[in-house]
Amino acid sequence: MPDFKKLRVWRKAHALALNAERIATAIRGADYKPLRIQINRAAMSIPTNIVEGRGKKTDRDFARFLGYALGSATELEYHTIVARDVEAITQPDAASLLSQVIEVKKMLHGLIARLSDE
Repeated sequence: MPDFKKLRVWRKAHALALNAERIATAIRGADYKPLRIQINRAAMSIPTNIVEGRGKKTDRDFARFLGYALGSATELEYHTIVARDVEAITQPDAASLLSQVIEVKKMLHGLIARLSDE
């Protein structure tokens, strides 16, 4: 069984999920509860899909789950922009999260491309 913990993209996605959890937990106010939930859900979905895909038998299946992770990363990127624009999170927190999201998205694109070439 392949070890997902050896994947650099998983380690980066895991760090992203932890940072998103920290930032989302700091969002206050009942009006922002759906945004907190969406940030956490999208962030957790990224490494989760990497893990699930890594456990599949074929590279094609793995690439499909990486695509799901990419979709969740794009969703997290948007939720972060919204949270920043409504001032639910600080500019530095938004910049930190967006930087991580972009890095993970690039890594996912690269791994998907590599798996598609094989």
